[in-house]
Amino acid sequence: MPGLWRIYRQIQQSKSFSASAVFVLLCALLATALYFLIRWAIIDAVWSGESKSCHSQAGACWIFIAEKWRFILFGLYPPSEQWRPTVALLMLSGFFWLIRQSGHMKYPAGLLILLLDVWLIAGGGLLPSIPVALWGGLPLTLLLTLGALLGALPLAIALAFARTSRIYVLRAFAMCYIETLRAVPLISVLFMASVMLPLLMPETSAPDKMLRALGALILFVAAYMAEAIRGGLVAIAAGQREAAAALGFGRRSYAWLIALPQAMRTAIPALTGIAIGTFKDTSLVLVIGLLDLMTTTRAALSDPQWLGHPLEAYGFAMVLYGVMAWGASQTARHLETTLTHHM
Repeated sequence: MPGLWRIYRQIQQSKSFSASAVFVLLCALLATALYFLIRWAIIDAVWSGESKSCHSQAGACWIFIAEKWRFILFGLYPPSEQWRPTVALLMLSGFFWLIRQSGHMKYPAGLLILLLDVWLIAGGGLLPSIPVALWGGLPLTLLLTLGALLGALPLAIALAFARTSRIYVLRAFAMCYIETLRAVPLISVLFMASVMLPLLMPETSAPDKMLRALGALILFVAAYMAEAIRGGLVAIAAGQREAAAALGFGRRSYAWLIALPQAMRTAIPALTGIAIGTFKDTSLVLVIGLLDLMTTTRAALSDPQWLGHPLEAYGFAMVLYGVMAWGASQTARHLETTLTHHM
């Protein structure tokens, strides 16, 4: 409890009675909440038996999670092939570890991991193909998130430079794009990609709904990332451009070798928030028929044999979301610290 300890030290320094009373009240409320949580989740919980065993108990019904965890994690993916998304999840966890390492080889290695994950889930060659309609759960959520972030980053960098350009046409286009995409909700962009795009293209050449969702996410996320990177570009001291020009750097070399690395380091906290928000916003792909993690969680609750366990289901999903968000936050903090030391 480092937060409570920090508050306690501040109270000891201020020696205020009202602050001490508030601290004691907060500790009492926290202890009470922890008591009821432990009693519900552990002491009074049901760990084995059938669904009827949970009806007479006031605690959590963890039998429901034991019965439905495969469906929540993998959706309609064939049970005999679920080892493939399991391996893909383990490789994606290695992707976060790889980002924290030094050296330029981590970027092609990270791209290779993502391509292998897609091949494992989709199949082809030595593995039987699995249609996109059967993809779902946590692997689909992570693939959409990482695909959207990696696809949006180059577009966001281009928009950020265009927004700060001296050329009026580029600056106006970037401003219109960013402000338009930020002014509309993501669900409307997904709806346009799902309904309107197939109407504007020949039926045989229209991309499947997975690619349409990924394209909509890329276009939407790029607008937010562009503003975060633009903030980093604006924060660079004006004297650095004159110093770079005096050393013989041209506009392009200054932009890529001096301005962009500093802007990316400054924008890391904002980009981390956008990444975590994108991870949670993938739940909106339900509107185009994709079964992400939250959709499979809600679908598991609709089973007539297991009605009445929303706390267990959403608690399980909350832990998964929390672990992934925490991992992304820690990776971003490590990158920020590493870049600060190297600059």
